[in-house]
Amino acid sequence: MSNLELDPREIRCGADAGADSEILEGRAVPLGGPRAMTVSRSLPGAHRRMIGAWCFVDAYGPERATMRVPPHPHTGLQTVSWLVAGEVLHRDSLGTLQEIRPGQLNLMTAGRGISHSEESPETVLHGVQLWVALPGEHRHTGPAFEHHPVLPVLAGPGFEASVIMGSLGGVSSPATAFSPLVGAEIAVDDACEVPLSPGFEHGLLLLDGAVEQVTPGSLTYLPPGRSGLRLSGRGRVMLIGGEPFGEEIVMWWNFVGRSHEEIAAFRKDWMEGEGFGSVEGFDGAPLPAPVLPATRLKPRGRVR
Repeated sequence: MSNLELDPREIRCGADAGADSEILEGRAVPLGGPRAMTVSRSLPGAHRRMIGAWCFVDAYGPERATMRVPPHPHTGLQTVSWLVAGEVLHRDSLGTLQEIRPGQLNLMTAGRGISHSEESPETVLHGVQLWVALPGEHRHTGPAFEHHPVLPVLAGPGFEASVIMGSLGGVSSPATAFSPLVGAEIAVDDACEVPLSPGFEHGLLLLDGAVEQVTPGSLTYLPPGRSGLRLSGRGRVMLIGGEPFGEEIVMWWNFVGRSHEEIAAFRKDWMEGEGFGSVEGFDGAPLPAPVLPATRLKPRGRVR
C-alpha cells in the first residue's frame, strides 16, 4: 500500500530506544480522493518511530469500501499485507498478479526499487498494512514478491497464533526476513500467556473483539525484557516486534533511505520513469510523487 498523503511529513528513525511502555495513538489518514478509504496510522507516531524493524502500521476497516491504490514506488523496505476480511489484488513491476484473502500473506521486498498497485472490488475490507525497514547490508537487494497461503500456527491454552513473519515460541514463518523480528495474528479466547523473545521490543494492535490489555484504535508498545505476554478476553490481536533497529534511516513518502540526497534521487528516478519498472494491467496512471519539503531530510534517532 502507498502513503497517499499529498504533503507527507519527514519521518525520522534510528537508534535510541525508550524504556517505558507507551500507547501510540492512531491518526486518521485518507487514502485517495473524496471517496477514499480512511486508515488509522499508529506507526510512525509522534514520539516512537519504529518497533524493531517495523516502521509503518496502517489499520483499516471493517468498512464497505473499494481499494484503489495506483502504481507507486518503494525502496529499502518490505510491505506486509494482512487481511481480516475482504480481498485485494496485487500487481507489481516483476509481473506478479496475486490476490490475497484473509489468513494469507503477501510480502513484497522492495530492495533497490519496485513499483506496485493494489485494488479491490467494493466489499467489506478489514486489515493491516505494515512496512519493515531493511538493514543496511540488504537495502539494495533485488526486488522480490512472496505469497504464503498457509502459515504455521503456535497454539497454547487460550490462544492460537498465526506466525506471519519471523519466529514466535519456536514456530517460524516461511516468509523472508532480513532482521530478527516477529509478526503474528493472535486469536485470544480466554486468559492466556504468549511466549515472547526478551531481546525484542513489541507492539500490540487490536484487530477485533475485546482484549483487556490492548487499547482499541492504538498501538501498545512494550519495551524489551519480557519473556511472556498475558492476555485475556476474546478477540484478535496483531503482534509485531523485533530487536531494536540499530541504524538511523530517513523515511519519506514510500521510500526508506539514509540521506536527503538518496531520497531526492529516488523521487527523481520515479518521476522520470527510471529504476522502478512498470506495472502492467492497472487501469490508470501511476501515482506522482509529492514535492520534497523545503528543509533537508535528516536521519535522526527513532525516538523523538
